Amino acid sequence: MSQFFQIHPDNPQKRLIDQAVQIIRDGGVIAYPTDSGYALGCHLGDKKAVERIKWLRSLDDKHNFTLVCSDLSEIGTYAKVDNAVFRLLKAHTPGPYTFILQATSEVPRLLLHPKRRSIGVRVPDHRITRALLDTLGEPLMSVTLIPVGEELPMTDAEEIRGRFGAHLDLVIDGGACHLEATSVVDMRELPPKVVREGRGDVTPFQE
Repeated sequence: MSQFFQIHPDNPQKRLIDQAVQIIRDGGVIAYPTDSGYALGCHLGDKKAVERIKWLRSLDDKHNFTLVCSDLSEIGTYAKVDNAVFRLLKAHTPGPYTFILQATSEVPRLLLHPKRRSIGVRVPDHRITRALLDTLGEPLMSVTLIPVGEELPMTDAEEIRGRFGAHLDLVIDGGACHLEATSVVDMRELPPKVVREGRGDVTPFQE
């Protein structure tokens, strides 16, 4: 059964954040709150943890995994970003968006789309997520926690523990999250292409 941490959404307790990060570094899979529903996360490039997330979500190799980053400078390490794309990203981060970009060689192959070599990146506007990232010092490999056969992300930590606790190492309860998933915008070529309309306003990417 997973551990269950109740972390304050506005003032995350450092002791619990440190423990959560250690679980991630030790190969654990966690459920954690973001600015658009709960997500599953693990250490970047941890093959066993990635395979466990794939199994939990019934994902195939064509699914775009997301690197949850603390800021834009971190994105530049893992994705190819020119000046025009950088300006768009800067204007809309942090926020409830996932941007699909061309990956650099720093991204582990097991996270890449097998043909397109693309990766999703996002900078969430959520204090617990940002505290985790600041302490971890690198991106989290992540996918939205949408149960198989359902369309909306999970928003309640107690329900997550009840349904998935046996297969997770940690559930972080940071209170209720928004019901909508992120908006997904493909930025590999300009003009951008809106792949999924979610919580983030997509109007700026359609002009």
